[in-house]
Amino acid sequence: MDTAQALAFLLFAFIAAVTPGPSNTMILSTGAAVGTLRGLACPIGASLGMGSMIVLSAFGVGEIVAAAPVIVVAMKIAGSLFLLWLAWRIVNAGTLEDGTQARATGFVNAFLFQWLNPKGWLVALSAGSTYFTPTLQGEFHAALQMGVLFAAAALPAGMIWLGMGALIARFLSNQDSAKIFNIAMASLLAASVILVWR
Repeated sequence: MDTAQALAFLLFAFIAAVTPGPSNTMILSTGAAVGTLRGLACPIGASLGMGSMIVLSAFGVGEIVAAAPVIVVAMKIAGSLFLLWLAWRIVNAGTLEDGTQARATGFVNAFLFQWLNPKGWLVALSAGSTYFTPTLQGEFHAALQMGVLFAAAALPAGMIWLGMGALIARFLSNQDSAKIFNIAMASLLAASVILVWR
């Protein structure tokens, strides 16, 4: 990938990563629940999870998965259950002010979430089919380069959502407003299950 291609891919990756979706809802909720510093693991996990998906999609794993109906159905079921579980966690999340231990979505859950995120798979398949060009160093080098570039673009996008969540938390002045916010975020995440079955 030459410099022009890398810049085009970085722009694609940033736009794909910063637009609203289940992953950014999760990151926003984490920022609102625990703040920017304690929530850092969430966007880091999400960006590295997407980067690893991009690497495998560049090798055609995404097309193999998409072509196997049993695997697709199993992933839809697992993804739906995981989205609903995260929505339940968000509804029951504490807040920075309530004296309980607020729960963040950590690195592992954010990383694994990408593998069950329908928007993530669409982005990974698009990236692999559009931008993957084997280099003189070989296919693995090109795929790894794409994964690293995507993760590098997705991290600042995730940090924007994390920061917005922490900013929103300042306006959630009492337990009731925080609960309403958590329910709204959880409802959006649960509603995204509909996208899994389209």
